[in-house]
Amino acid sequence: MRIAVVGAGGVGGYFGTRLAQAGNEVTFVARGRHLEAIRANGGLVVRSPLGEFRAPADRFVPDIGDVGPVDVVLVAVKLWDTEDVAERLRGLAEAGARVISLQNGVRKDTVLRRHLPPEAVWGGVCYISAVIEEPGVVSHRGTMQKLVFGPYDGEGAARAEEFRAVCEKAGVDAEVSADIARVVWEKFVFLTGLSGTTSAVRQPIGVVRADPATRGLLRDVMAEAVAVGRASGVRLEESFVDEQLAFCDTLPATMTSSMHNDLEQGNRLELPWLSGGVADLGRELGVPTPRNRTLADILAPYVPGRPRLP
Repeated sequence: MRIAVVGAGGVGGYFGTRLAQAGNEVTFVARGRHLEAIRANGGLVVRSPLGEFRAPADRFVPDIGDVGPVDVVLVAVKLWDTEDVAERLRGLAEAGARVISLQNGVRKDTVLRRHLPPEAVWGGVCYISAVIEEPGVVSHRGTMQKLVFGPYDGEGAARAEEFRAVCEKAGVDAEVSADIARVVWEKFVFLTGLSGTTSAVRQPIGVVRADPATRGLLRDVMAEAVAVGRASGVRLEESFVDEQLAFCDTLPATMTSSMHNDLEQGNRLELPWLSGGVADLGRELGVPTPRNRTLADILAPYVPGRPRLP
């Protein structure tokens, strides 16, 4: 299968490399020091408890315009790049490619559909902890690595099953969902809770869930996201909040969020699309979201990166 991976960081680098090693024709779009290191070292290295995997340097290009016709596009850039990427994917989508965003948030596909044929945009989520360890090297932490995707309108299920089979052959856990909108929101609920609380508390999930006050904050943040999702027409059960809180109790105590890591490193944050996104959607739909609004306000100075005095 011909696959383009836009964004060769932790998520895109891992899944794209696994797909490439299985014999698929994968083209990665990368940039900056990461791309320079990949070219200098002869390819991208992925280090994982499941093994070490490599993708050759000649499969990496600096621009979407350098990608030839493909069957599937995996989008794995940060959320603030979505608008620009969507515009540049139009040619591939109009030629028949199906576009699957593995990004966080619930508005990513709304942005993609503004620029691409609606039938070309499939919903998707990934479950993995992977980061750029250093330029040219991706580190996969733990063994969880799963993709869930599917068309929003139900059309193209056979094609989705074909891509699922390709993923499974590559050693990637994959599932086609008949209700992908719900799956995207379910991950969003959990991720909003994890990212917002670990970032605000500056501690991993073990600390957050152990203290009654911050545990209550975690539950409230997720409950607000569920309420907004239900108001948006997504089928989320009211019991889902407590199920997710129980799931948080099963996570390694040291687990944190990518947003917390970005905060600690002084990087730009995806906050406006997570807790900020819940608050904005809640305002549009008339759903109160005081906990998410407070988290978004507290962390606002860090959104562009490490704050500096004016």
